[in-house]
Amino acid sequence: MTSSQAALLSALPAGSTILITGATGGIGLVTARELAQQGHRVLLVGRNPSRTEAAAQATGAAGTFLADLSELGQVRRLAQEVAAQLPQLDLLVNNAGALYSQRQETREGIEQTWALNHLSPFLLTRELLPLLRRSAAPRVVTVASAAHAFGRLRLDDPEFRRGYGGWAAYAQSKLANILFARELARREPGLLSSSVHPGMVATGFAHNNGGWLSRAYRLIDRFALTPEEGAQTTLHAATAPLAASGRYYSSRREATPAPQAQDDGAALRLWSLSEAYLADL
Repeated sequence: MTSSQAALLSALPAGSTILITGATGGIGLVTARELAQQGHRVLLVGRNPSRTEAAAQATGAAGTFLADLSELGQVRRLAQEVAAQLPQLDLLVNNAGALYSQRQETREGIEQTWALNHLSPFLLTRELLPLLRRSAAPRVVTVASAAHAFGRLRLDDPEFRRGYGGWAAYAQSKLANILFARELARREPGLLSSSVHPGMVATGFAHNNGGWLSRAYRLIDRFALTPEEGAQTTLHAATAPLAASGRYYSSRREATPAPQAQDDGAALRLWSLSEAYLADL
């Protein structure tokens, strides 16, 4: 057995250093709290200073970083700040994400869903790879969604400049999350990369949109999982011994994603497209 294979079969080592995005509420907050209670050194990424500090106090996190992850310039700055403070990183949890019913662009001119849900975790992970490689058993967990099954990669128009639909853009981004996790596993054989579907969780998701979409999700929230329940699959992928890298998890067990999420050729093309975005910026 190689050392990288042994790392896959091992649980997350005690006292690991962990960075979690989207950690000021919902699944991210619970994930941070549970990992801190297990004795790990947890660092949070948030956008709002007061909410991020409150989350750190509520979870027992060791530190915080501030960044608007929809802006790739801020993602780069975040990675630089993390690298300046940490000798290594054992676990990165890419948890931040959102759904936008109306098409919006960031200040960098990129459609908001594509920027926040895909390009941001892609860039942050890429920039933190040197820190992750210093870990004996590095892991990256990317929070996706069963919504990926409704997604199609529009490599010629990933920002939906033509025919925008909020759900379609979101589903594409969640498909991209899974393909990214698969390609990361192929490129980094010493790193354990996973994607997860947390379930339908009452976290205030989509309430930012107002109108019918917000009302619909408020109704769904009445029957949804609690954040504590929803965080369990993320925690499983983050801490448990896993048989292989690049896999997708749901309900705390390995699951089979939709066929389009198993297309390794599409994963490679997505990676190349994502690199081109960063080169243009």
